Amino acid sequence: MEVKPASHKRFICSFTGCSAAYNKQWKLDAHLCKHTGVKPHTCEHDGCGKSFCSLYHLTRHQLTHTGLQPFRCTVDGCTQAFTTNSNRARHISRVHTNEQEHRKYVCKVDGCGLEFKKNKQLKSHMCEQHTQLPSYQCTYEGCQMRFTFPSKLKRHEKVHRGYPCKEEGCTFTAKTWTDNVKHRKEQHRPSLRCEQCSKVFRDSWFLQQHQHVHCEERVVLICPREDCKRSFTTLFNLQSHIKSFHEELRPFACTHQGCGKTFSMKQSLQRHTVVHDPERKKLKTPRPKRSLASRLSGYSQSKRATCKKSQSLGGSGQKKTNPPGPVELVSLLQDTSLLCSPAVDTQGLTNALTTPLSV
Repeated sequence: MEVKPASHKRFICSFTGCSAAYNKQWKLDAHLCKHTGVKPHTCEHDGCGKSFCSLYHLTRHQLTHTGLQPFRCTVDGCTQAFTTNSNRARHISRVHTNEQEHRKYVCKVDGCGLEFKKNKQLKSHMCEQHTQLPSYQCTYEGCQMRFTFPSKLKRHEKVHRGYPCKEEGCTFTAKTWTDNVKHRKEQHRPSLRCEQCSKVFRDSWFLQQHQHVHCEERVVLICPREDCKRSFTTLFNLQSHIKSFHEELRPFACTHQGCGKTFSMKQSLQRHTVVHDPERKKLKTPRPKRSLASRLSGYSQSKRATCKKSQSLGGSGQKKTNPPGPVELVSLLQDTSLLCSPAVDTQGLTNALTTPLSV
């Protein structure tokens, strides 16, 4: 039998620190897309515009627009067709292959004779049903653990070996991968510096957010209240401005002795408490998601809770607070009208809400 010569990987990635090499030019071209982010093969179908790294993936994608399924099932009487050869092969193996061909692995224990599609299933069956010891035993002294597959043994050995820190000069070894990640974040987190202003950040996400400051064009959010021309770059700052400046709501007060500062946003209070206790970590409590219109309206659950609390202090004999009147509802809708046009007709809506229904 003639042996094929080993293919030489002549096409090497030229990016620094990358050792990838391929035996085909098109494979290298597809790999370079990971570094550059450029996908040269674009779908020209109307309204699509998707791009791909290789011509093969583009050709396969175009079949979704044309509806062609060139790979037909080769079994007599079957009319199924597929867009790729791999999908056709999977269909044939699952639907048309004889059951006897599937179940190749048979248990040889007397009186059993169970058949399995995979060798792994047979090995697991031998260990569970016939008390046959697994083949792969832990080599660490004093450990008697055994495993059916080498992958599970390798994962188990990490319990003994731990996860050593790979930073030069660091001798820390974590018991779990989570502890290893935590150690690297706390002790070896790299400092990321902005190239334009030299400001230092410890997280790439914050650096990306900061770089918007240096952009020539920035998206700003204008305050929707009348006679207010203030603008903000984040929705959080806009919401904080509306609560503190227009509504004069600062319900979150610092409880530290001698401080007494108040804030309109809970997150602002949490950031402020670090001033008094630097070791305290910022709380990360999940909160329900709210729509953009709800946040810009100024309505919040904390404001509602504050109103209820003040009413309860006034006396238990008082009646419950009436629901928001029509004018309040119109104000709420007017605040959210910046998201859509035309603006809300407040006078007509007020008359419609105040007019009693006639039966």
